[in-house]
Amino acid sequence: MANVIFKPRTLVGTAPQPIYLFYRFGRNDKLAYPTGLKINPQHWNKRNNRARDLVECTTKEIINTRLNQLEAETDKFIMSVKAEGKQPTKEILRAFLDNLANPKANGKQTFSDFINEFTENGAKKINPTTGRFVTLRTVQGYQKFRDYFAQFEEKQKRKYDFENIDLDFYEDFTAYLRGVGLSTNTIGKYIRILKAILNEATEKGLNGKTAYKSHRFKVVEEDSDTIYLNEKELGQLYSFDFSDNKRLERVRDLFLVGAWTGLRFSDFTRITKEHIKGNFIEIEQQKTGKRVLIPLHPVVSEIWQRYGEKLPPNITNQKLNDYIKEVCKIVGLTDYEHKAITKGGVKTSTRYEKWELVSSHTARRSFATNLFLSGFPTLSIMQVTGHRTEKAFMKYIKVTPEQHAVLLQAHWAENGNFLRVVNR
Repeated sequence: MANVIFKPRTLVGTAPQPIYLFYRFGRNDKLAYPTGLKINPQHWNKRNNRARDLVECTTKEIINTRLNQLEAETDKFIMSVKAEGKQPTKEILRAFLDNLANPKANGKQTFSDFINEFTENGAKKINPTTGRFVTLRTVQGYQKFRDYFAQFEEKQKRKYDFENIDLDFYEDFTAYLRGVGLSTNTIGKYIRILKAILNEATEKGLNGKTAYKSHRFKVVEEDSDTIYLNEKELGQLYSFDFSDNKRLERVRDLFLVGAWTGLRFSDFTRITKEHIKGNFIEIEQQKTGKRVLIPLHPVVSEIWQRYGEKLPPNITNQKLNDYIKEVCKIVGLTDYEHKAITKGGVKTSTRYEKWELVSSHTARRSFATNLFLSGFPTLSIMQVTGHRTEKAFMKYIKVTPEQHAVLLQAHWAENGNFLRVVNR
């Protein structure tokens, strides 16, 4: 029996599980060491203790290469210890593996060291939900967090280590982020990254402090007053004649494809003939890896045909965000909207004309909100938008209390449930 064996924490369920290296020194003496890798239990081959060769296991090559390396290095180290006439022990092997994973002069990795390593390896990280590499935007978030943390340490005139990351640290760090003018939701994003870093450090045996798991060490957030375009406004966009400005016409058409498919910018801008299956669009979402099937809306079908069975030439997300504002202003979407945001601990409300707030993501939000207001089942909308919980979905769509009341009234009318006065 081989001394080095790899196994996930559990083979039950579909949630990604950490993979451990097990080394057996004797019948009742073994070391279980976290490799820092994770895998869906269904993707694990119990016969050879490696990731299975499956299409859906997109990280199999990364996982297996790393496990092969760990096994070879471990075997080589144990042989060298024995060659010196010494007896391998759990303590010796653990120290070797610690140094192999995180080589440091003193054999100890500080919290700042780990943040740097976590950030530098960002592009190689796997989203545990999708099993795919994290997005560029996520990596950029890691980098910004690292910058703010370094600035925080400089201001505090001290270095923080794992044992210092407690509730007092949380209060000081969030106060600092408020002080530099970050919004509540941006602060929440960086606390979420901090928790991810601490989770990984804990799994690697570097962090034994659990204060970050307290309900008081929370990811702060507030509802964002974003907008959507109703079906009448989408109709205004579609019917407006931009034939004398092809640039804006293409931008308008791309936005409408997003508004009638519910796909993210990264998905609706890469639709090709291979994604068209009869009267449906079938595509795998880049962010979630989920396959979705969406009926071809007449507007999308007309745009598709008008461009010769393809979409308008693609542009960057930033340019679409800039140009779609120009489109909406020309069309006349100038109603006033108020956007409230908390920055630096102070909540302010600013008045904008509607076109100023439109972006590429407004298309996806419009799709979800308009379907919800039409009475279409929430769970069916979520199959396209990719929201995993109804709570998250309800926070995503933009429906006013008045619109909720109208929906309830229509429901009562349709089902004959209006209360009637009963004569006694």
